[in-house]
Amino acid sequence: MSNAQTGNEARTAVGTAETVNMKLEVVIIPVSDVDRAKQFYVELGWKLDVDIAKDEQFRVVHFTPPSSQCSILFGNGVTTQEPGSAQGLHLIVSDIDAARAALVERGIEVSEVFHDVGGPFHHAGEEGRVSGPHPKRGSYGSFASFSDPDGNGWIFQEVTTRLPGRVDAQTTAFTSSTELAGAFRRAAAAHGEHEKLTGKHDQNWPDSYADYIIAEQAGTQFPT
Repeated sequence: MSNAQTGNEARTAVGTAETVNMKLEVVIIPVSDVDRAKQFYVELGWKLDVDIAKDEQFRVVHFTPPSSQCSILFGNGVTTQEPGSAQGLHLIVSDIDAARAALVERGIEVSEVFHDVGGPFHHAGEEGRVSGPHPKRGSYGSFASFSDPDGNGWIFQEVTTRLPGRVDAQTTAFTSSTELAGAFRRAAAAHGEHEKLTGKHDQNWPDSYADYIIAEQAGTQFPT
């Protein structure tokens, strides 16, 4: 086989891989007491999808967080990881205060809202935590944390504007009325600022709202 043929095949393989949709479906959570873990995730308000026990050695429990495209799975005989070893599991929310308050109301112990000393994202564990949300309330910059009974660690991360290219602008979508309502509120605020700058009332506000919401999700430049 010639080098040219090998190169063409490699390029074809890469091209094919880039066009295949790959959606994260399930994250396995290692727990020591399945019933205790099940009760905890029920208390979070997550949807119980299945609880199937083949015998005492094999049991599968499957939950999905509200509006999530990805689920979690735990049970007996499903992982060799040590219970509590899953850390830094991120749950993206559009309002960090509302997300935290909702769990506190359910009796779940949640950390205070914090940001990282270094800016967006955060260090491992509790290193670099600074009390309060991101000073500019920047997207990706505000967090709150909680753990399940085994110590598996979850992080709320507030995201309102995606990094460029993170979401395809042609497939903008919302998974709940709460998310959509939040996007409308932010679009209304941005549109109000735009009208202040121009000194004109925009009669075509529905299109302006739509353009803003799509740009926000896709991480592209906001319309002016």
